[in-house]
Amino acid sequence: TTTPPQINHYNRFRAATIEGSPASGVSLGDALTTLENLAKDVVPAEMNTALAGQSLEFREAGQSTLFIFALALSFIFLVLAAQFESYIDPVIILLAVPLSLVGAFAALLLFGLDLNVYSQIGLIMLIGLSTKNSILIVEFANQQREKGMSIVQAVLEAGKLRFRPILMTAFSTVFGLLPLALATGAGAASRVSLGVAVVGGMLVSTFLSLYVIPVFYVLATSAQTRLMKRFEVSEE
Repeated sequence: TTTPPQINHYNRFRAATIEGSPASGVSLGDALTTLENLAKDVVPAEMNTALAGQSLEFREAGQSTLFIFALALSFIFLVLAAQFESYIDPVIILLAVPLSLVGAFAALLLFGLDLNVYSQIGLIMLIGLSTKNSILIVEFANQQREKGMSIVQAVLEAGKLRFRPILMTAFSTVFGLLPLALATGAGAASRVSLGVAVVGGMLVSTFLSLYVIPVFYVLATSAQTRLMKRFEVSEE
């Protein structure tokens, strides 16, 4: 009989290590899913498999993305609430986030990409990028209302005067991320996932927010104004 020169252990069990890297054009998430499915068919029932190294870090990072996403939304809401001294305006501004998520998921689906850790990073980036357009509209509309304009007139004027700056900032972001979305070669899968998610989210969010944000601003601000008037009347 022969014995191996060295017996390795992992988590106190005898273990054999298999190392590798994804093929060109294949994301790490797809590679791990393929390996796990293969292990279910090939590995005997008395043996177990476990991830280690970068693969383990990849999976753990993916599980914590939802918490990071919620934390980012909370921080942005608090900052906007302090800046605008209102709880309604931050809600209106953050409405751009679900619009950007629709665009990101649609772009990933269109290009046949999965929701891996890199595309999840792109979703977190969209929280900050997509709200810039809403901030321009809401801030300028508030300034016009202070000058005596009605709610509808103020938001229409904001949409007209901020239309070009919104398109300029959005398209500069999109064109800056196109090299990532169109990347090729080794390791391109991670860059493509991030780029496609952000580009798709920015395009959809930009055009939809030009219509959705003003409408929601009118509805929310009008409701807030009516409630404040009723509260003042009840106090009198």
